[in-house]
This record gives sequence, C-alpha cells and structure tokens, in this order.
Amino acid sequence: MWRARFGGGTEDGAVAYEYSGDHLDFRAGDFKGPVIAKVSVHQHAAAPTALDALPARTAGFIGRGSELSRLLHALDPAIAEGPHAVLVAAVSGLGGIGKTALAVEAAHAARDKGWFPGGVLFVNLQGYADDRVTADQALEALLRALGTKPDHIPATADQRAGLYRSILTERGRERGAVLILADNAALAEQVRPLLPGGGARHRVLVTSRDRLPQLGARIVPLGQLTPSEASGLLDRVLRIADPDDCRMADETSAAAKVAACCGYLPLALQIAGALLVLDRSQPVAELAAELGEFRDRLDRLDDGERSVRAAFELSYRLLAPDEARLLRLLALAPGPEASAEVVTALIGAKELPTRALNVLARAHLVERGSGRERWRMHDLVRAFGLVADADLPDEREAARDRVLDIYWRRAHAADARLRWLRGMPEPPWFGESAQALAWFDAERLGLITVVGWAEEKRYESRAVLLAACLVLYLERQRHFDDWITVSSAARNAARRLGDPDREAGASNNLGNALRKVGRVAEAIDAHTHARDFFRAVGEHRSEAVSWNNLGLDLLAAGREDEAIEALTRARDLLQVVGDAHLEAVAWDCLGVALSQTGRVADSIEVTARARDLFRIVGDFRREAGAENNLGAALIDAGRTEEAIESFESAREIFRELGDWYWTGQVLYNLALCHEAHRHSAEAVACWVQASEAYTRAGAVKEAAEALALAEEQE
Repeated sequence: MWRARFGGGTEDGAVAYEYSGDHLDFRAGDFKGPVIAKVSVHQHAAAPTALDALPARTAGFIGRGSELSRLLHALDPAIAEGPHAVLVAAVSGLGGIGKTALAVEAAHAARDKGWFPGGVLFVNLQGYADDRVTADQALEALLRALGTKPDHIPATADQRAGLYRSILTERGRERGAVLILADNAALAEQVRPLLPGGGARHRVLVTSRDRLPQLGARIVPLGQLTPSEASGLLDRVLRIADPDDCRMADETSAAAKVAACCGYLPLALQIAGALLVLDRSQPVAELAAELGEFRDRLDRLDDGERSVRAAFELSYRLLAPDEARLLRLLALAPGPEASAEVVTALIGAKELPTRALNVLARAHLVERGSGRERWRMHDLVRAFGLVADADLPDEREAARDRVLDIYWRRAHAADARLRWLRGMPEPPWFGESAQALAWFDAERLGLITVVGWAEEKRYESRAVLLAACLVLYLERQRHFDDWITVSSAARNAARRLGDPDREAGASNNLGNALRKVGRVAEAIDAHTHARDFFRAVGEHRSEAVSWNNLGLDLLAAGREDEAIEALTRARDLLQVVGDAHLEAVAWDCLGVALSQTGRVADSIEVTARARDLFRIVGDFRREAGAENNLGAALIDAGRTEEAIESFESAREIFRELGDWYWTGQVLYNLALCHEAHRHSAEAVACWVQASEAYTRAGAVKEAAEALALAEEQE
C-alpha cells in the first residue's frame, strides 16, 4: 500500500485534492497563485520477529541432570494431553542458584529436539529490580517479538493479552508450538497474562525465586550443587579462560574448601572462579583462606560485575519488616537447623510466625529441615542475615539470651530424665528417657554451638551450666569429640569467671571424655587437678568422684595397682558420705580393675555387690552394665553357664532401654560364650543380632566386625 503526504496552499491556506491509487488529483482545486506540492512515499514491510530469542547457554554449566530431565518431561509435546500434561513449568530457587542457566539449557535442548517449531520467545521480567516489568509491558514486548506492528498493539493489558493469545493460536496452526521463557518473575500476576490459550501445544517456562504455586505449574525446585559438581564448575571456569590452568586439579583439597565456602552456590562459584582467572598467580589455597572468614565472605564474593550480596539484597528488600527481622534473627540460630521452639525464642514470641516463615520459604531464603517444624538456611544466606542491618546489636543479644535460656531449661529437664531413679521427683517435659534422648539428638549441634558462646563474657556462666547438662547424653550416645568440646569450653569459661569449683567439675567431665578417646595422660592430669581442688576444700563427695575417675585413667594406662588403690579410696569415701548410688559405681569400677589384674574371685564378689546396689537404687542401665561386667568375670572363672545368664539379663535391660550400642556389646560377649562351648549356631545368631544392634547405634565398625565373625562361622 502506498501513502502520500501533500503540503501546499493558496493564499488563504485552503487546499483541495483527491487521492486515488498511486496519484493525486488536483482538478478540483481552486488555485489563485503558485502551488508547490511535496510527496513522500514509504513502503512498510511486515514487522520483524524475534522468535529465536534464546540467550546463549551458560559457560561452565554442569550437573542438574535430574532437574533437566524433569523440565524436559514437562515440555515434551508427546505429553500434551492427559492428567500429566502441564502448560507451565517453573524453576524456583535461591538467588544465584542457577535458575536461568538451567531454564536456558532446557529450552535449548527442547528446541534442538524440534519440539517448538513455532519458535522460542524470551522475556526478562526483572522481578526483583526497581523497574520490575509489568504484565502489559511484557505483553507489548512479546507482541513485537511475534511481529505485531507497534501501532497495532492495543493500549490496555486485557486487549494485549487477547491479541497475544490469538496470534499464538494462529502461529500454532501455521508453524507449530511456541515456547515462552519468562525469566526472573517475582509475582504470579507478572506471568499469568502471558499464558497462551488452548488449542496448541505451547509451553511456558518460568524462573523465579518464589515457588509461584498460584500458576498451577510443574515446580522444579533447584538446590545447591553437589561438592563434586561444584569443584567441577570451578575447574571448568578456569579452563575456559585457559585450558592449561590446572590449579583446581593440583590443589584438590583447597578447591574443595573454596567450593564449601561458596556454599556450592553456582553464582558464588562463578565469582570465585573469576577471581582466580583475574589473578592467575594466586594459589587456590590462598583464596580458600580468604573465604574462610565467615562474616567477610560476602564481601570477597564480588568480581566487580556480580555479587552474591547484591543477589540476596534484591530478595531481602522485598520483605516486609517482620519478615526481614525474622530472616536476620534466624541467621543467629545455633546449629544447621532451627526448631519451632528456637524460632519462637529468637523472635521473642509465644507463637510460631507461620506466615512470615512461609514467605521466606517461598522465596527460598529458608527451607524445611529434617522435620516439618524445623527450618534451615543456606550458609551464604545466613552470612547475609548476620550482616544485614548489622547496627542492631541489642536485638541480636536479646535473641541469643532467649535461645540460651530455653536450651538450658530443656537440657536440664532432659538430663534430669536420663538421671532419674525411683523415688526422685518427676522432671518436666520428658515422660521417659527415649523422649529426652530424642530431643538431645535433634538439638545436639545447636547445643554444642551455644556452649561455644561461652567465649563471650555475656554468656559464660550460663554456658558452663548448659555444658554440665550434656555430659551424660554425650557419653551415652558416644559423641566423645563433642563431649571434649563442651567440657573444654566449660572449664575455660569457669577459669575466666574465677570459679574454681565449676572449673574442677568441668575438669572431671573433660578427663572422662579424654580417656574415652585414648588421651589417657591428659585425662590423668585433668582428674588429678579436680581431685586436689576438691580435697583442699573438703568436698568429699566430689573428691571421691575424682578418685574414681583417676582410678579408671590409671587402669587404662596399665598402672593396675595404683588404679585399685584409687578406686578403693573412692569407695571408702563414698561409704562415709553415704551416697549408695555412687558407691555402687565405685564397686563396679573396682570389680573391673580386680578382674584385669587376675583377681577373678574378688572381682565376681565386688561386681555382684555393685549390681545389687544398682538394683536397689533403681539405676537399671548401670545394673545391666554390672551384669555385663559380672559375665566377663564369670567367663574368666570358667563359669560359662552363669556368665550366659548374666549376659542375657544385661541384654534384656539394654534392649528395653533402647541402648543399642551396649545391646550389641552384650550380644558380642554372648557369642563368645557360645563359641567357647562350640554352640556354633547360637554364636552366629548372637553375632548377627549384635551387628544389627551396632548398626542401629551407628557403630559401623563394630557392626562390620560382628557380621564378619558370623560369616566366618557359617
């Protein structure tokens, strides 16, 4: 079509003309002077399209095999009908987790398979920027990409959406299905108008930091890379820049540390790789050391163009004040997870902030932990939370005070339940030992972290008290390294506080933990210090406990005579004090020492007395331990049948208490008894059962040994 513009006039500016086809007809004009005509002729071609608008694949893309398969399954045109057909697939995850890279990779793969002959549209919705793209702006961009002339694009969003769907339907009939990749959406309302109508096999692929459940999409949540994938990504970034750069391969341990410091987050890994590319002389170990400082890590993860802090800031500034406060306080949570109780303590509330937690979870700033009411954070989000609004120290200190207080109250009750004997008052909260152990198991890492707060003066005294509540639990569950950690922290804090009584008590606990891991000389020093202090101040009960512990150290060091002397001293002091329970402990330990020195008859008599005392005071677990020790002494005396009876009694008690490690130990001893009597079938059965019990206790080495012995007999 041709168009002409005419400009000219008479003296009074009036012009008359007719336009017809490719010429102008001036015959109807009444001209009273010179006339000048200017004609411009333009030919308008069809508006250009942008139907192959996919960004390039991300350099260094690695892993994500499972997620890629799920996306392709959702995009597959062969599954266009039926209950499993989906119109929208949404990749959701934390900022910097690699959502766009995965979506682009999936779109390229789908296009390469020929699934979208109608083309691929791409629009960046900039959902977390100040100038977020609205739905009508996105529709305008998509209509232009589909070849719609600008002056044909309607003014209103509804009209644009209608035209967009109509064009897609027509293109579907003429060319085939179209894939629309809507990147970086923040809200469902940004995406909903972009959905095509029915009739064609078009698909929409969305990326968002929010899960966007309102779209009815096939949601593919994206988590961090595996450690091996993260190291592989770092290596790939370096080798893309220089194929001969083998620093990652040469420094595998340091590379693994860099990957861990990056939280296996693709954006952080890409930045770390870029930093190494910029300085090709920098050893990987040096960068690992720089990133090792937790609070400064986000400052270092910035290559001038990309920044982990900036990526998180985009999500953070969209939060309401109560949601932002919750994020900051959750970053203070001790341990890798926070229970509902810890969350409410952090914010100083009586009820769980369910709505705010759900907002943070949808934005992937927090995620569900190992249980329904447990939450965790990515390490780098935690680092961000700790420095966000860092000028609020009073708020943070108050939150930690509340957590320490609730941990102390719960741990004190749980420890009391584990120590409970008949006739004692019932502890609150925990009705049985299994509940107390379950709580300790769930909160163990958080409790260890909170005891570590003892390094700060504000928390010293309460951390010492908390550490004492963990000792029995850590011993029973055989967490010896944690036992050493908390007892060392408690001893050091008590020393700083100038509290020699608590320092000596912590030394007693530390010495026992050290002996368990074979550090006998250190254990002797710790218990000697405790004994000398308690003897000097006349605390005979605690002095006796120290003598007993020291006796066990000396026995482990092979100093049997000194051990028997120390254990006898402990027993005598406890008889004077009148503590029957601790006296039973001393009798039991003395029996072990007598057995080890060949005084078997004395050992049997002493250990039987210990067993009977434990039964009287109602300490069933220690009664079972004494039965086990008695069985061992009876074997040495050649009284195998009686030994079997003792072991079976011990097994039943340990099994009833749910103490699977010691159930395994007793079954192992029973197997040895049966083997000595050539009862092969019974021995094999006991070793198999011992292996199962050890497995339940997490004692992998012992379980394998017992199973190997069973297989040898079969």
